[in-house]
Amino acid sequence: MDPIDISIIIVSYNTADRIGICLESIQADQECRKEVFVIDNASTDGSVDFIKRNYPWVHLIVNEENKGFAAANNQLLPRCQGKYIFFLNPDTKVEPGSLKKFTSFMAANPHIGLAGSKVIYPDGRLQESVSFRYPGQKYATRELSALKGAIACVLGASMMARSEIVKQVGGFDEDFFLYGEDQDLCLRIRKAGYEIGYCEAAIVVHLGAQSERKSMVSELWRKKTQAEYLFYKKHYLPKTMERIRRRNLLQAGWRICTLMLSLLFVRNRENAKEKLTKYRVIYAEMKLWK
Repeated sequence: MDPIDISIIIVSYNTADRIGICLESIQADQECRKEVFVIDNASTDGSVDFIKRNYPWVHLIVNEENKGFAAANNQLLPRCQGKYIFFLNPDTKVEPGSLKKFTSFMAANPHIGLAGSKVIYPDGRLQESVSFRYPGQKYATRELSALKGAIACVLGASMMARSEIVKQVGGFDEDFFLYGEDQDLCLRIRKAGYEIGYCEAAIVVHLGAQSERKSMVSELWRKKTQAEYLFYKKHYLPKTMERIRRRNLLQAGWRICTLMLSLLFVRNRENAKEKLTKYRVIYAEMKLWK
């Protein structure tokens, strides 16, 4: 049997209306030897039956509870036989030839442990998918010195890693349920001596924000702020965390005041109310940091 080039892992939660496009785009790309895993996190929208009925070639794993993005990906790492592991969101479409271009990029750059693809919106606009700084990094120069490469992290919706390196660093940190796990994994790979890369030739269309489309604004920002806290606590010194906390409290407090005043004048009150909810949640969460 020929060796497998790529193990593709897709974590799905209520994506019956999206995942078909993703799987068809993968199936159409025959340039690479691949295995495809979909791990379903207790969907209730018929996703499992939809995949079983239409995509029997997919290795489908069904969880009885929603274990989150990080834990679900880790479930499959021992089963991956590919030289590379492609972590891919279900609300994506892989453009033709991109899998081969991605693996060729990784093969040509052995110093890169993990890389992101070019990510675009359905209308062709470029989606921001590369960051050159970690959250709060300007306060953490001591903790983040001597790292390899210039890229800090890439978007978790579409990233390819060397299988042995992902397994070497222990996969994703399962303390992160949905947000922050991509930043954490990228940082740990850099700490292991590898760079994070970007393959512009590999293109993935991404709808974005589909996993949280039914979440309340307050719950969304609570999850994001708690993920930031986990990242800081894991990688930064206590005094650095305190500086970040103070800065964020001041910023959130100022935004709350200005938004409350703006509600008297703005036409789009709903948008202002959403922003006000966001900063109230951030302020409340920051007060809980220790």
